[in-house]
Amino acid sequence: MKSPVCELLGIEFPLVAFTHCRDVVVEVSKAGGMGVLGAAGFSPEQLEIELNWIDEHIDGRPYGVDLIAPTSLAASDDDTGESLRARVPDEHRDYAINVLAQHDIDAGDVYEGSRTGVAGGFLTENKATNIIDVAFSHPIKLIANALGVPPRYMLEMGKERGVATAALVGAKEHATKQVEAGVDILVVAGTEAGGHCGEVSTLVLVPEVVDAVKDSDVCILAAGGIVRGRQMAACMAMGAHGAWTGSMWLTTTEAETSPVVKEKYTQASSRHTVRSKYRTGKYSRQLRSAWTDAWESEEAPESLPMPLMSLVSEPALRRVTKLAEGGHQGARSLATFFVGQGVGLMNEIQDSRTVVREFMEDYLEATDRLAATLDD
Repeated sequence: MKSPVCELLGIEFPLVAFTHCRDVVVEVSKAGGMGVLGAAGFSPEQLEIELNWIDEHIDGRPYGVDLIAPTSLAASDDDTGESLRARVPDEHRDYAINVLAQHDIDAGDVYEGSRTGVAGGFLTENKATNIIDVAFSHPIKLIANALGVPPRYMLEMGKERGVATAALVGAKEHATKQVEAGVDILVVAGTEAGGHCGEVSTLVLVPEVVDAVKDSDVCILAAGGIVRGRQMAACMAMGAHGAWTGSMWLTTTEAETSPVVKEKYTQASSRHTVRSKYRTGKYSRQLRSAWTDAWESEEAPESLPMPLMSLVSEPALRRVTKLAEGGHQGARSLATFFVGQGVGLMNEIQDSRTVVREFMEDYLEATDRLAATLDD
């Protein structure tokens, strides 16, 4: 396909797949798109293992890595798991334990022995540098930062190694700051997106950003609710050069998504998501459940800043997911995970290559429909 993104990344089709599953990364890249591994939550040693596996299985196809190194974080390199947990008010843990108890889950020990380190995979300055070094020691073609302007170190390494740098943006002013910083790709994510997202619709945000950065040579990937090829075609008609997708890979056969959550996804409509600060401390979109309803009620305490909120939500939700997979009905009603409004189009579980092929076919059908509207 003729797209600046294809030329920049060395791919055949401008479909980028963000995923935490290395198998999905490999299958999408082999199918002509680009898989991007979400490295949040990995230690440098774990990331090394994952990337070595990808290198061995991807047959030299391009792939990338995505990090979360936010510019605003209520933690520093000096923080330990103990020091961070000490900053979480008892009120929040007690509320979470009470929500679990209301659904017949014994949760008195849910916060005992929880993992140490900065929660939720968010990286402080030195931790981000270590992860970046691991990523650049592999033949990646793209490195992205999911929150804020990428660290200067990442941008400099990208220029030096010939690796494209990308950043996710949810507002026009964020896009102009990223261009000034020197990123190569803007992932323009509308509020429909799963995970961290802003307030503006993809349909509005894409042309707004396209106009704002038209004098630059930055590439633009549209994101937010994109599950079908026709949606990518629409965004490209508005000036984007391709699509960045995430939610649609959560229901693939390769994805490590909990089977309970996969089932919920395939049964959900586009109205069954909620945008809330109660998972990470910043607004993110996830599947609505009894858990999200409880935290959006008037009785819930105020959300904590990132990453402290994750120290409340993640241990509890890990317990929920494990019990739900064992058939616990109360846990099934609480089970949730990040997903965008495109979940209403995620109606079946398929392998990743089939998803890519059908996405391509849908894109071609959409472009043919557009072409048919023009006079000969």
